[in-house]
Amino acid sequence: MKVLYVCTELFPFLKTGGLADVSAGLPPALQALGCEVRQLLPAFPAIAAAAVAARPLAALPQGATPWGQAPALPRAKVARASLPGLAAPLYLLQAPALYERPGNPYLGPDGKDWGDNALRFAALGWAGACLGQGLDPDWVPDVIHCHDWHAGLAPAYVRAFAAAGRATPATVFTIHNLAYQGLFPAALFPQLGLPAAYFDVNGLEFFGQLSFMKAALRYAERITTVSPTYAREILLPAQGCGLDGLLRERAQQLSGILNGVDYQVWNPATDAWLATPYDAQQLAPKASAKRALQLSLGLEPRAPALVFGVVSRLTEQKGLHLLPQVLTELVQRGGQLALLGQGELALEQAFVDVALRFPGQVAVRIGYDEASAHGVIAGADVIVLPSAFEPCGLTQLYGLRYGTLPLVRRVGGLADTVVDCTLENLDEGSATGFVFDALSAEGLLSAMRRAFVLFRRPDQWAAVQRRGMGLRFDWPAAAAHYLAMYQSLRPGASLRTGAFSGKK
Repeated sequence: MKVLYVCTELFPFLKTGGLADVSAGLPPALQALGCEVRQLLPAFPAIAAAAVAARPLAALPQGATPWGQAPALPRAKVARASLPGLAAPLYLLQAPALYERPGNPYLGPDGKDWGDNALRFAALGWAGACLGQGLDPDWVPDVIHCHDWHAGLAPAYVRAFAAAGRATPATVFTIHNLAYQGLFPAALFPQLGLPAAYFDVNGLEFFGQLSFMKAALRYAERITTVSPTYAREILLPAQGCGLDGLLRERAQQLSGILNGVDYQVWNPATDAWLATPYDAQQLAPKASAKRALQLSLGLEPRAPALVFGVVSRLTEQKGLHLLPQVLTELVQRGGQLALLGQGELALEQAFVDVALRFPGQVAVRIGYDEASAHGVIAGADVIVLPSAFEPCGLTQLYGLRYGTLPLVRRVGGLADTVVDCTLENLDEGSATGFVFDALSAEGLLSAMRRAFVLFRRPDQWAAVQRRGMGLRFDWPAAAAHYLAMYQSLRPGASLRTGAFSGKK
């Protein structure tokens, strides 16, 4: 079973969010089950700089297609390469005019989308479809698995090849966040090289624009998203982002598969970022991680303080506009806040202002780096995710593993992974965190107050920590679900045996 995994990020080489962690965890788990997985990524500078043994494979096809003209793209080629630590080779889409730019892969220095993002990511989809047509004659995928809107045109190009009578791979598309849809002006459609009929309400037309996300939802053979609850939520207008009608139409092809965690990276017993490792049997050293966090961020190093941590993009989606509204009570109760994140300028400024109001009790670091993220998740007592919506969430899974109790809103993957500390759940030993429902300051405060109450009961608190630390959200479990899906789409494709060879 040959699987081409099409994405834009891969930890530790390039990461702006959880997509990079998924791309690092799922392919190796699939390989362990017998799939041959190769990833296709744009040759962004961070990826290209880390790649070794890159050798050109073929130019990205231009000119005529069976249905018209190929996408109007700058010159581009696909190279085969390796990345340190990855067993399988990968494909790099080399197009200097599209990808050789500093900073964020999606945004320019002004914080706005690159003006040519439609062509930048049409090229990625076109490259994936062309690999499905034998661009590498020594390795033709049975399945093309595309991730988020950036790869959304790949299923559309594959469908166009199929309609022209070509043999094609199966296509699977995973929604990581339906709110980010890849919307572009309709005037760009002729440059995409798709059949004219595809710009239609039953294609990728979306309220007068073109939508890469809608293209994938329409043309992929199967659609997945990253938690069972989110798969149900996006069928309704509140979280369907205007695409709920199409998703209801394709509900039989939609499923939710919960993301996993790479426990080689996220494990407090072996975490290289921690000066004092710990585990569920030896929780005492977690106090050292807490003190280290307090000192590193300028918080008063008080052991009795209940430290709430945040590691997040600062957006309203994450519900973080509620947090400044509750910080006065949090501090009055003896709590502290340690926040690491960046995002919307108004939210960044709001948190900076709150930190100035409560020196030594509220600490804010604008930005992101892996060492600080591990430090917050290990050193905090509670990790806060009050999301308006949350397709899966990985941060709460990291918190569980580190004995840092998640405080979450009951949505999406948060609802699927955190069990509230009600009296009943505490009594039966299933509680793992604090869950609230109303997207309001009052809802968030109610959960925070319950965290303070439980924190005053150290034996119960430790029992909940150990319960969470003992849970496993492994990639092998998720990979088994994906493999079953692939096999249902291409039942004749065989699995390899033995170690990965990189050969057909």
